[in-house]
Amino acid sequence: MRTATISRNTKETRISVEINLDGSGAYNVATGVGFFDHMLEQLARHSLIDMTIRAEGDTHIDFHHTAEDTGIALGQAIRQALGNMAGINRYADTHLAMDEALTRCALDVSGRPFLVWDVNFSRDKVGEFDTELFEEFFRAFAMNAGITLHIANLYGSNCHHIAETCFKAVARTLRKAIEIDPRQAERIPTTKGQLGG
Repeated sequence: MRTATISRNTKETRISVEINLDGSGAYNVATGVGFFDHMLEQLARHSLIDMTIRAEGDTHIDFHHTAEDTGIALGQAIRQALGNMAGINRYADTHLAMDEALTRCALDVSGRPFLVWDVNFSRDKVGEFDTELFEEFFRAFAMNAGITLHIANLYGSNCHHIAETCFKAVARTLRKAIEIDPRQAERIPTTKGQLGG
């Protein structure tokens, strides 16, 4: 079973994450930040990764630590559950539309983390959530999952739609990349013999 459980406790946040890469997209998410919960639920549902996420953070200050540390813990869980990455597709990409917004995601489950974030918002907040924190979340996620992650919003005007297309595009792309290719059997998808450096 490709599963993992991660706990991360600091003076700023207490995070617990449980995932099953081969799930049905079931989710149980509570971070104390409504819009962020909504986005994490989209990530679970459209990746078909079962996720239980609990976060208690210093939200009386702002949502930065909660968003970043959730990204760290979720990324660590993904990396742990993938193991040596034998048999996965590894590469995938998606164009995802939502009304007027279109976002492209491409990723490489390589063990070498990198984030390209080409997304702009016309407002500072969606609900109470700072739009700059979407980049912080995805950077923390990519760095700790060991994923090369490119996200680009090609166009859109509604900030809610733009954010949601980012999460759904990442979800759909991740789903394809981590699926087992039956022709790969137990092979690791690289000519180097191992992924991760």
